[in-house]
Amino acid sequence: MIYLDYQASTPIAPEVREAMLPYLGDRFGNPHSPHRMGREAAAAIEVAREQVGELLPRGGRIAFTSGATEALNWAIKGSAGPIVTLATEHAAVLDSVRAAGRAGRDIRILPVGNDGLIDLAVAREAIRPGTGLVAAMLVNNEIGVIQPIWQLADMAHDAGALFLCDAVQGYGRVPIPDNVDLVAISAHKIHGPKGIGALWVRNGVTIEPLIHGGGQEALGRSGSLAPMLCVGFGVAAALMDERRDSDAAHLDRLWRTATHRLGPEWTINGSFAHRYHGNLNLRSDGVDAARLISGLRELAFSAGSACASGSGRPSHVLKAIGLSDAEARSSIRLGFGRYTSEEDIERATTMIFEATEKQLMWAV
Repeated sequence: MIYLDYQASTPIAPEVREAMLPYLGDRFGNPHSPHRMGREAAAAIEVAREQVGELLPRGGRIAFTSGATEALNWAIKGSAGPIVTLATEHAAVLDSVRAAGRAGRDIRILPVGNDGLIDLAVAREAIRPGTGLVAAMLVNNEIGVIQPIWQLADMAHDAGALFLCDAVQGYGRVPIPDNVDLVAISAHKIHGPKGIGALWVRNGVTIEPLIHGGGQEALGRSGSLAPMLCVGFGVAAALMDERRDSDAAHLDRLWRTATHRLGPEWTINGSFAHRYHGNLNLRSDGVDAARLISGLRELAFSAGSACASGSGRPSHVLKAIGLSDAEARSSIRLGFGRYTSEEDIERATTMIFEATEKQLMWAV
């Protein structure tokens, strides 16, 4: 099978798998225990924390979490005051913000343009003094658009607010501006294991705990950490750091191949200039994306976020950039990366073209 769903999850790196295996065997100690096995596990976690931190801004603390969803919930629910966010954010942000609204906090969800980008004038008008938190995604998980995070964070600070950056899709690939206050990341988007993420919090910033208990982890997060997952996250982050330039060059080649082969029959959704090249979201009029995906059994790709794939509703991101229901349902997302070959892209685009032609022919 050709795997082109890198936004949903990435293949685990062989180096990550090997690093995790000892912690499934003899090194099973609880990292919060005082004996030697516990101390060794705790030391391995601290090495992983340093590795993960190399790709984050300086001057902050990292708390490991069960994933980015927990990290985003924690940052939003642990902060105070009115919240400003964007209509194209991940459901983990939008649903948490709406929950905060039901709990009495003022919320503002800002529209984006047809290119998927926030209008900075609109943002400046909405981020008023008294705002408590501004939340925005660095790289959109559905359309790959890169938001002007630096400018948004500056606006937040001018208003006295904290800035939360959902960097899940950009971590290790797109530089995270160093003027942010909170950053959520996930291991399985960078060739690491599922079940672990992290929240980075700038020094001097405090948020209320989301999970109460023993307070074992940094910033008061409760629950026993899994050394194997932390170690896997650390090695995955170190590989992203080591391979940053080669991975980026490889992605650029894949992007050129994919966009050239798909050609004018497919329209790219979102900004062409301000986007991450490992995400290609595009549409072709008259195509039923769901049928296309189910029919191409040897090709793994999607029509949008894996979190919303079973809802049956058109993507909220595609609707937010002005697409009709029909256009949204004619859109597919191809995600590729380190372990994708140019031959994979060539074969996949051929398969998509052939399946699309058959589908359109039968629709006439």
